Amino acid sequence: MNIVIRKAAVSDAEIIAEISSKDLGYDCTADFVKKKLAGLDTSREAVFAAVSENDVIGYIHIEKYDTLYFDTLANVLGLAVRSDSRRNGAGKLLIEAAESWAREIGASGIRLNSGGSRTGAHSFYRSVGFDDEKPQIRFLKEF
Repeated sequence: MNIVIRKAAVSDAEIIAEISSKDLGYDCTADFVKKKLAGLDTSREAVFAAVSENDVIGYIHIEKYDTLYFDTLANVLGLAVRSDSRRNGAGKLLIEAAESWAREIGASGIRLNSGGSRTGAHSFYRSVGFDDEKPQIRFLKEF
């Protein structure tokens, strides 16, 4: 399978919404994703798409992550590859694109969070060089 990584376009919104829904479990629409893509702050975030035979099969959304207590990092906000396109190198290529972008912005590394039940994803992250730093619990307060 020939895979090309490119910056995501607003026209990718429908397939990114579909991947986010089916493969990550988030209830979002193409219109919602379109607005988010159109409003990206490219000075601090990027979205890359994995494309095979003119079809988007995955994406990664990454941001600059600055805290008062650690060097600048890049933070993966979302990474997904369509279930029927996994294990073909797309995820690794997306991580490599994110790493390149992170180096360009002066980040010292990349961080990401992954749900406790996503054991397949955890194995993938370890295989591309990520270490388990510490267990965490995600808290959310909605308004």
